[in-house]
Amino acid sequence: MFTRLLTSALFAGAASGLIAALLQLWFVQPVLLHAELYESGELLHFGADSNIAAAQDVGGIDLVRDGLSTVFTMLIYSAYAMILLAAMSVAEERGAAITARTGMIWGIAGFVAVHLAPGFSLAPEVPGVAAADVVLRQVWWFTTAIMAAAAMVLIGFGKNWAAWLGAAVLLLAPHVYGAPEPEVFTGPVPTEIGALFAARALGVGLAAWVLLGLFAGYFWSRRIGATDAA
Repeated sequence: MFTRLLTSALFAGAASGLIAALLQLWFVQPVLLHAELYESGELLHFGADSNIAAAQDVGGIDLVRDGLSTVFTMLIYSAYAMILLAAMSVAEERGAAITARTGMIWGIAGFVAVHLAPGFSLAPEVPGVAAADVVLRQVWWFTTAIMAAAAMVLIGFGKNWAAWLGAAVLLLAPHVYGAPEPEVFTGPVPTEIGALFAARALGVGLAAWVLLGLFAGYFWSRRIGATDAA
């Protein structure tokens, strides 16, 4: 079982992580590098049509930086795949069908827990914007992600209104309590760049998690690495 889980996770995580890394390099990194220009004060002048598209080549191609970023993204999504497949295996033992199609639903649930729920009150941030203490933000993020994951379990496998009500409470509680916020909202980065970064980060996250669930469900249903396969 462990060999099957590990092998499936490596395949699924490597495939989805590679695609996620490419999407980040094309859509997210140019926005991030453009924001860093405002943070450092080293503004580039692109002419009258200055925008993110014009800044696509900011920073150029760095094979070491981009290569390491790709490798680490693949490793991160392999770790996510381990967690997702462990949950899938438990659900399968209780009668749930695990396929590529149902895996996409699992991927959406993972996106809600890891990206959407925390991002509702603590959106992805570009360099140069005001932010609360990083430790406080990390504690709030982890707490929110865990509670959102528990809510996804209750929504997916709950059989009565009490379970679904509990899921709603878990989803709402961190936001009612409130995410850590800076005393003053200020910074040199234009709000348009911050909004575009948050939108693209969440969009890439959704695509990556749907693909992660798809690949995880596919490789798991194919019994990759299973010693008892026929």
